[in-house]
Amino acid sequence: MITLLKKSRTCLVALGLTVFLPGCGPSKKDWEAQLAKYEKLATENQAEKDAHEQARAELAAERQRVQNLSQELERMGVNIDSLSTNLQKESTEKEQLSKSMEELQAALEEYKARAAQLEQIRARFEELRAKLKKLTDQGLKVEIRHNRMVIRLPGDVLFASGSDKLRDEGQKVVRAVADVIRKDAQLKKRYFQVAGHTDDRPLSGGRFGDNWGLSAMRARTVLNDLISDPGDGGGGLSPKLLHAAGYGDIDPVETNKTDEGRKQNRRVELVLMPDVEEMLDLQNL
Repeated sequence: MITLLKKSRTCLVALGLTVFLPGCGPSKKDWEAQLAKYEKLATENQAEKDAHEQARAELAAERQRVQNLSQELERMGVNIDSLSTNLQKESTEKEQLSKSMEELQAALEEYKARAAQLEQIRARFEELRAKLKKLTDQGLKVEIRHNRMVIRLPGDVLFASGSDKLRDEGQKVVRAVADVIRKDAQLKKRYFQVAGHTDDRPLSGGRFGDNWGLSAMRARTVLNDLISDPGDGGGGLSPKLLHAAGYGDIDPVETNKTDEGRKQNRRVELVLMPDVEEMLDLQNL
């Protein structure tokens, strides 16, 4: 009986092995299909890695372009310290967040847009500077201060000491400025602030009361000449685009410790106000 059971068990095991063995491993066709699948995945993975690296390289190039443009604007006198700080901060944040292809591409497009905006600002300022540079032949200065383009008119040429009445020579200078602005299609549409400035020597009593009063009245006089009827020899500029302001002695361009410095500080400036696009560019970049 025991011998019979052993023989039966051996037969069952042999039968089981016979049934199981044909299904133990994949066929050659299955292996080839699986291998092809892995090779395809490897190829796609490498392509994605290559695209990722290319996007990173483009992003780095755009960052360098933005940096170069920022430095060029700074050399022109445009104050963009806060802009550079924000760009550096957001650059670091983008580096941390750009872990997917979509985020990296979005960062790249953002930097391209910023570079384009900076180029537009630079071109706009260069064009305006070139046009206003014509006035330097009249002894005026064209410069950028406080992130504004400024035409500086020397106060001693415009006015006698303590007076707000234009000299004849001063009137010629003011109207030469108005002539350049009026004949330029872009400039004549821009807003200007007419800003009066004095040195720090105290002024008390009289018609003006103090340096604030003198600077404001001189600005008003220049403004009136700029907008007066060109038929009467006036500037002919639009009164809707100009306003007057007096700064007294609070915004000097030179030291008040020397006669030459005080002379430079006695001035009237035409400040070209930024338009809406320029303000948005500088604030959002």
